[in-house]
Order: sequence, then C-alpha cells, then structure tokens
Amino acid sequence: MPHVSDVSAHTSRRALVFGTTGAIGEALLPRLLAAGWSVDALSRTPPTDRAGLHWHTGTFADLPATLPAQVDAIFSCGPLDLFSLWYAGATIDCPRVIAFGSTSDATKRDAADAGERELATRLRDSGKRVFDAARARGAAATLLRPTLIYGSGRDRNLSRIVALARRSGVFVLPSDARGLRQPVHADDLGAAAFAAIDAPAAFGQAFALPGGETLAYRDMVARTLACLASPPRLLTLPGALFDAALWAAHRAGRLKGLPPGAVARMREDLAFDVAPAQTAFGYAPRPFRPDATMFGND
Repeated sequence: MPHVSDVSAHTSRRALVFGTTGAIGEALLPRLLAAGWSVDALSRTPPTDRAGLHWHTGTFADLPATLPAQVDAIFSCGPLDLFSLWYAGATIDCPRVIAFGSTSDATKRDAADAGERELATRLRDSGKRVFDAARARGAAATLLRPTLIYGSGRDRNLSRIVALARRSGVFVLPSDARGLRQPVHADDLGAAAFAAIDAPAAFGQAFALPGGETLAYRDMVARTLACLASPPRLLTLPGALFDAALWAAHRAGRLKGLPPGAVARMREDLAFDVAPAQTAFGYAPRPFRPDATMFGND
C-alpha cells in the first residue's frame, strides 16, 4: 500500500478523470485545477481544452490511444461497472484510485424488483473488482458510496419527483412515507473525492457518503416542492388508498419514470453513518437546503 508521500511528492500532479461532465465530476474538476493538478478527461463530445485540462474523445467502449500511460490519481465519477472492467485490465501506472459507487449496493440488495437486485449485485461486484485490481498492482483504492444525490438538476431522484409534480401541479404520497433519507449535494461529493486523495485512512476503504441531515421522506419531498417558484401541492393518502391509486396510475401510463421499487422504499429507512468518512478525510456535508436552481427550469 503506498504512503501518502508517494502520491503527493510532485508540486504539479496529473489526474485522469472519468465522468468529468457529470454532476460529481463537474464539482471535482475545479478543485483539482485550483490546486494545480493537470487533468486528462474523457468525453464523447469533448469541450475545448483550457489551462490544466486536456480532453480525450471516446468512451469506455472505444478508449482513445491518447490516454496517458502514467498519472498520479484516477477518479471515476461515472458508472462504476464500466470503470471497474476497464481498470481491471488497464496497464496505466497510477498509485491512487478514487471511484464512486452507491449505497444502492446495500439498499437494493433485497428489493422486490429483480432489476434492482441485479444492480445491487453489480455494484458490489464492481467495487470488489476495483479493490482487487488495485491491490494486485500495489495501488491504493477508495470507494465512495453516496446516498440520494441532488443539486445538479440531472439526478434521477428528486429532480424526477419535481418533473412529475410540475407536470400535474400535485404530488401524492402515502401517509406512511416516513422512511429516513439523507440527500447529499453533488458539490459535497466532489469535495469528498478531493479531500480523500492524500488521506491515508481512506486507502483501501469504502465509505458511505450521506448528506448532512437526516429527515423523513415526506419532509424531504415537501421541502423540495416548497422551494419551487410555483410550488405543486403535496397530498397524502392512507397507505392502502395510495397503493390502489398508484396501481391505476401505472396502468394508465401516467407514472413513467417512477419505478415501483422507488415507491416501496418511501417507507424504508435508508440512513448511513457519516462518522467513518468524517474521521478519515474530514467529510462535512451540508444540511438539506434545496432551492429551485437545483432542479432545472420551471
């Protein structure tokens, strides 16, 4: 396992970042550049290069030959499964790897939906693949597992709820939607990845990254809708009545994009301990204070 001095010896370091145009990557990139890192990034349609940032055109299915042979750190801010397969077979020389997964590897392990169970298995297998590959080449890997991400307007959680509520002017929840949630802002995830780079306590470890506040599902949705310029109404129905209405809405095709599993989990506590990440690299996520800019345009 490399020591912290192995990954911080150079005054100007080089990083390879996957998922740079996503919400987490966009939060990580300015931190790296401000600290003097040289960054190589991958995109299907790369923007123009700028000081400290060099784009490569391609995807995991069609990686360009221009990727560097040696970097000081690799960050994966996109799909963990695709990254893990690439990294397991890559020959790149790099002592430090930080990859994002998801707490869905635990929360969907026993889901009723087979697709969600498969996702949980794929996430766990992908994380193990990254750790195994790093260990085999003497590198230090860290796996970061966020809870419910928000803040960029491109998430498939709260932004999806906002989109559904805006279309109809109302959002309906069961009265027992009291499962605990810890929404985490994408910018706090970028900060976490940056803070973990040179933290020896993070080497070879996986960390849940919850948000800075724990609240009931209904309260999370109510706070989200209330921040919009034209707040949709939030209605609650008794559990059995809600389930019947939900079944009818799905039959009518009015709830496209809201999978049944997401509804079932409204009643479940999905909360994780922030202390390990706080201790290892000073993780300090913000409380849940949404505003309308975090969920796209009205």
